[in-house]
Amino acid sequence: MRILVTGGAGFIGSHYVRSLLLGSYPGYESVHITVLDKLTYAGNLGNLAPVDGHPGYTFIHGDITDLQLLAEIVPECEVIVNFAAETHVDRSIAGAGDFVTTNVLGTQRLLQTALESGVRTVVHVSTDEVYGSIEDGSWSETEPLLPNSPYSAAKAGSDLLCRAYHQTYGLDVRVTRCSNNYGPYQHPEKLIPLFVTNLLDREPVPLYGDGLNVRDWLHVDDHCRGIHLVLEKGSPGETYNIGGGTELTNRELTGWLLATLGMGWEMVRQVPDRLGHDRRYSVDYGKLRALGYEPLTGFADGLAETVRWYEDNQQWWRPLKATPLIG
Repeated sequence: MRILVTGGAGFIGSHYVRSLLLGSYPGYESVHITVLDKLTYAGNLGNLAPVDGHPGYTFIHGDITDLQLLAEIVPECEVIVNFAAETHVDRSIAGAGDFVTTNVLGTQRLLQTALESGVRTVVHVSTDEVYGSIEDGSWSETEPLLPNSPYSAAKAGSDLLCRAYHQTYGLDVRVTRCSNNYGPYQHPEKLIPLFVTNLLDREPVPLYGDGLNVRDWLHVDDHCRGIHLVLEKGSPGETYNIGGGTELTNRELTGWLLATLGMGWEMVRQVPDRLGHDRRYSVDYGKLRALGYEPLTGFADGLAETVRWYEDNQQWWRPLKATPLIG
């Protein structure tokens, strides 16, 4: 099988590529992966170093908005897994243009090229943030999309394009919507690696508002297993939530990190809340569970492993923190 992985040099995409090529998914030993990545600040060839030189791996530096490039490489693949996206909410608040270009226009051009090239299946990786905020209960996949940030609005637009290409043209598109990811190789602008790397340097961590915003935490390995399950057993035109089953307030998460690194609350700096900050996310992933999914990484173990990775791989994240981070 030949699979095109767009955005495959990013945090989640690179984990999926490494998992495929290093044997985590039985039956895919002869797979060939082409990674297409623009290598923005969040794309890093170091994320793919463990598979560099693998006979089943090809890297192409490029943009999913580039129609000429897509026309050259998409016809060579049977399946596309689309991770390519601008993803950081704070950056979208500072400037929404790149988010619309990559997440909406880029997805449309990828879908159109897939349709014209006879691609068998497209799996589009999205986020629970498209649902907005929920006070009680959990979202099913049939909930209306009520995004509240430019990032989530752009992802909602891409999800709706996926639906349209299935409904109008019959393209086999499957959408996944995940909760908050964490794990090795995550860019240090995101909450967990930002806090971990700050604490390793004995610098304070910024906690938004009252710290009571709730997120469901999902280890990147569980997320990628869920994506692969949707590729293998999902149905055309369907959407699948992928959750981790661990809901924590940001304040509770901060407490976990402080305890793991042996530090106290004097390391926390309260900062003004993010504009339009969603209060709570929670997904019902029963639909994916019916296909055989369960998160396997317990949060305590996953967080401890993640902290150790950042302790042991400072050569990876220190150059990324050498430039100013948002958030």
